[in-house]
Amino acid sequence: MSRNDVDETDWAAFDRFIETLPALYPALHGALEREQHGHSLLYRWPGSGDGAPTVLMAHYDVVPATDDGWTHPPFAAELTGSGAERLLWARGTLDDKGAVVAILEAVEALVADSFVPANDVYLSFGHDEETVGSGAQALVAALRDRGVRPGFVLDEGGAVVERIFPGVAAPIAVAGVSEKGITSVRLTVEQRGGHASTPPRMTATVRLARAITRMNAKPFPARLSETNLRMVETLGAHATGPLRAVFVRARRLQPLLRAVFARLGDETRAIVRTTTAVTQLSGSLAANALPETAEAVVNVRIAVGSSVAETLEHLRKAIRDPQVRIQAVDPSEPSPVSPSSGPEWDRLAGAIAAVHPRAIVTPYIMLGASDGRHYTAIADAVYRFTPFEMSAEERGTLHARDERIHVATWLLGIRFYERLLRAS
Repeated sequence: MSRNDVDETDWAAFDRFIETLPALYPALHGALEREQHGHSLLYRWPGSGDGAPTVLMAHYDVVPATDDGWTHPPFAAELTGSGAERLLWARGTLDDKGAVVAILEAVEALVADSFVPANDVYLSFGHDEETVGSGAQALVAALRDRGVRPGFVLDEGGAVVERIFPGVAAPIAVAGVSEKGITSVRLTVEQRGGHASTPPRMTATVRLARAITRMNAKPFPARLSETNLRMVETLGAHATGPLRAVFVRARRLQPLLRAVFARLGDETRAIVRTTTAVTQLSGSLAANALPETAEAVVNVRIAVGSSVAETLEHLRKAIRDPQVRIQAVDPSEPSPVSPSSGPEWDRLAGAIAAVHPRAIVTPYIMLGASDGRHYTAIADAVYRFTPFEMSAEERGTLHARDERIHVATWLLGIRFYERLLRAS
């Protein structure tokens, strides 16, 4: 498990994982070169040519979990059911150890089959994606120092999903061509403390609460990026029902479309605007003492086309209180947009179509953050796609209880990586 406080991390568990891999994948470890950067791993599979290499990414750390509330313990990796309903229950099955192991399985099978890629292939496995992503940054730095500039990078991200777009019944393979920026914004109020029996009219916590209320009352403006428009046009062509007429005329009807997306649900609303979520609050250390410092941490996901600076300016205008200090912590700008046409995109779309022939493949902007954003420093084509079918219920288990994956879809994921690698 990744923890923000590295001193609380059980590094022995990470070491055991790394030490066990050669025994589980002997063919891979016989053919590929492996190096370790901290607890992150970088494999190089030499190709027969000298063209731009491929990078397949995943991370093997997971968010913390306890047994409380889980149907099956989160680290027991229990199998249940049979046939199409056979399930593997464990933290990380979807995010993101399932992809790590699917990549390893695909490479092991291809090496055993004497396959040699046309160009070098790198496997990049980060160890702290769920916290700060320092592992991926170290791997990118190592490749940059060697002059390696990948032609194609694939990390976790979108998946094969259903019923996420109005009027579209077919499965949809959403492949991220960019991702939102991310920052934690700390709202801090510092005031004189004292005994809670004689409070001032405006305590630090009240001032902070007012700031949060004002922020929520002024959402960021809705926008449709070029990627958003392409997604709507792609999916709109397959839609039925009254909204189809709007979707196929997305460019001409942008004001109406923005309003529709802002009202359909949480996921669609997040597609078109920068979002804020207050995730942590702190105040006094005692029940009968006025807080001298009150603080809120706001998780902000910054829309493509915006910036950290624009985000902070919007918050200052919304909160309208100079006594509330607004500070961005570990800010990361929205990622550059990768091509959604051309050979790199076609390679990705072809591999998806080979394994999920019914799926409509569309570009989209990933709402979460991934280690892939670090690779944009050395590559122009960085995609975010996890080759698993995920129902709405299963997507709801990401970073939550009862995370699980259908064994059948995990096996399809292995086939996807095999197909993608054969096109390397």
